[in-house]
Amino acid sequence: MARCQYRGNTKEWRRNDRLAKRNGPLPMRRISANASRRCSSSQPTKQGNSAKRSQFIPAADSKHDWIGPPHSLSNLRPIIYHIPENETELEKQLRTLRQETEDWNHAFWTNQNITFNKEKDAFILSQLKEKGLTERDEKGRKRALNSEEMAVFYKHFLDENCIRHANYNKDWYRRNFTITLLMGRVAFHNIWRTLAERRGWKKGSPTT
Repeated sequence: MARCQYRGNTKEWRRNDRLAKRNGPLPMRRISANASRRCSSSQPTKQGNSAKRSQFIPAADSKHDWIGPPHSLSNLRPIIYHIPENETELEKQLRTLRQETEDWNHAFWTNQNITFNKEKDAFILSQLKEKGLTERDEKGRKRALNSEEMAVFYKHFLDENCIRHANYNKDWYRRNFTITLLMGRVAFHNIWRTLAERRGWKKGSPTT
């Protein structure tokens, strides 16, 4: 399935048919679904923005998946999956699980990144107060801690969220294993259907 990419608003959505023919890592402008997971809590987030996903709706005659720019809170690229004409129940099951996984992933990293930045800001302020310093210097610039001081916070945050991250990874791998199996079943059924149409076999589906 070829995918299309948009940038920010409706007018900037665009197609990229060559995505379906490429393998391996993709450049930034040709992002894959796997690349959309490359999110780090250390990336800045805009906490004042809404956590809602993009409300963009592709044209009714679109035959592609659509990928958008990274969300300001989760840092993940939203994906809108194409609903094919005459979608089978198995294809619907796969598409629904993939979309649910995207939404689940987005919600997790939105909450995680907001928590990370709030706790980081609180830590920096507490350390500055211990030094008798204000949040900003004489020129109005925000003060920062050095890498060794921040390492204390990073270790503490990772330790505090160790179980949470472990549970996330388990659920993530479980979801992707199920998605992979469903993709294999869909591919097998499509091959069987194509062979049946070419050879004039009676309608039916193989046992999987």
